[in-house]
Amino acid sequence: MKVAALDAAFRTQSAIRHSIVHTGQHYDEKMSDIFFREMALPEPDVFMGVGGGSHARQTAAIMQAFEDVVLEMAPDAVLVVGDVNSTMACSLVASKLHVPIVHVEAGLRSGDRGMPEEINRIVTDAIADVLYVSDPSGMDFLEAEGVPASKVHFVGNVMIDSLHRYRPLADARPVLDDWALSPGGYILLTLHRPATVDSADGLARMAGVFEALAGEWPDQPLVFPIHPRTRANMERFGLADRFAAIRTLQLHEPVGYLDFLKLQSAARFIVTDSGGIQEESTILEVPCLTLRPNTERPVTITHGTNVLLPPDTPDLAGRVLAYVREANEGRWKTAQPIDGWDGHAAERIAADLLTRF
Repeated sequence: MKVAALDAAFRTQSAIRHSIVHTGQHYDEKMSDIFFREMALPEPDVFMGVGGGSHARQTAAIMQAFEDVVLEMAPDAVLVVGDVNSTMACSLVASKLHVPIVHVEAGLRSGDRGMPEEINRIVTDAIADVLYVSDPSGMDFLEAEGVPASKVHFVGNVMIDSLHRYRPLADARPVLDDWALSPGGYILLTLHRPATVDSADGLARMAGVFEALAGEWPDQPLVFPIHPRTRANMERFGLADRFAAIRTLQLHEPVGYLDFLKLQSAARFIVTDSGGIQEESTILEVPCLTLRPNTERPVTITHGTNVLLPPDTPDLAGRVLAYVREANEGRWKTAQPIDGWDGHAAERIAADLLTRF
């Protein structure tokens, strides 16, 4: 979603020539290919196909493959987005080869080094040459870490660029009719982080939350597009039958960006552990409960519709029910405008790059 916004902005600037490199870290028809099709992105110029594996093995495989790409292409800069293993691995390669690194979505910090993404953010920002910040708090974090101000530029959020650009297409999607859902008549669920799905106890707590929601609102569907790792862990921990027995729970395969955007915009309430959904739900003005003890996107709490709830909270199900009741009664907070989340962040990045290179 971030690359789509950047690709569109770069194509308006004849002085910028860019190539898209797909590492293959997230490679699944439902999790990758469909995004390229729906967002009319060109085929990647390079597809490395590194696949999965442990963090160490995956990072090493990306570095080995990407080194050959950089040596062959000899780019003036390497632009990386977000905070995944690919972000850090490609940055390390560029740094060793003395190629300037541009990091889009720099400065995000949760304060939790138990998250792999936090390590990726810290390492990438430490060696990046140009840091484009999306959340206003990022400016303070980077200053505290001693990053020179000349390297840092607040541009806003490219994820929100894509949301604004593709929302009309998303609104026309028939996914609600296909799944027999009514606008404002369902709760949307997403889970994929280690704290919620990578242990039997954590995933069982999530089952308990879903059971409580189904018991409280038996006529309100619980819509759950399942991340591949989450589905695998349901089987691994012997919990698949428990989830399947929840009468109002709709288990679905992962969906594309447009369908998921439509599902978010029409939901009554969202329960998630995702980062990007915290941002999108704020712009869509949908109440969002994030099952995490911290967030790298604090503006979604101070200015948005997001509330944090640690997944190890005592009586987690009861707390979730209380929050959903609050939203159903119209007592949820409303979103406020956020600087730079206006749909033009990628344009600002393109303009700034032309002054730097």
